[in-house]
Amino acid sequence: MDEIKINATLDQIEGLKESIVWKDIVRELRNWKKGFNMEMESIVDNAESNNPSTASVLMHMGDLNGRQKAVDYFISILDVFTDLKREEIENKKTEVS
Repeated sequence: MDEIKINATLDQIEGLKESIVWKDIVRELRNWKKGFNMEMESIVDNAESNNPSTASVLMHMGDLNGRQKAVDYFISILDVFTDLKREEIENKKTEVS
């Protein structure tokens, strides 16, 4: 897997995390996740009465679950960037000493 390279500074990442734009993005992503979850619940409810193919239901639920995980990861991406940037800074300090 390719190494993640963060070009932004730690201050820039933290600034974005506190920004109104990021808060709007996170709110919208949480709404997406809520919608994916509601769709999963409706599939379970419909499966009782419609008796669809088990394989197709499981594949669709897996897809929705994957979408929710992707949303969770994206919401936490700035924390990942912050951790990586701090680690990079620590590694540079260690190399200098």
